[in-house]
Amino acid sequence: MTHPNGEAWDAAGPLSVRVIEKTGRCRHEVGDVFEYRDPYARPDGLCHAAAAALEPYLWRSALGFPSWEAGEPEIYRIHCPSRTGIVLEMTRAAPPTTDTDL
Repeated sequence: MTHPNGEAWDAAGPLSVRVIEKTGRCRHEVGDVFEYRDPYARPDGLCHAAAAALEPYLWRSALGFPSWEAGEPEIYRIHCPSRTGIVLEMTRAAPPTTDTDL
């Protein structure tokens, strides 16, 4: 079934964001994971600075546009605005399964 917003919305898979590096003071820790059900649904617990750094790349990743990562075009690695902050790794996540998918 096509989403009321169209096929592009259907193609925009959920996103998984994981903290992969921490170089300074930050409330997030390496290994923290945040799930976007869609590019507009900021996950609870993700700070505003990290969310703002991800924002320009959410739709690109959700729609499968390749990143700048040589050999890993499905992965976006984004540094938060603080020079001593965190590095986030964003990928498309597998859509959740429901009983209707079985």
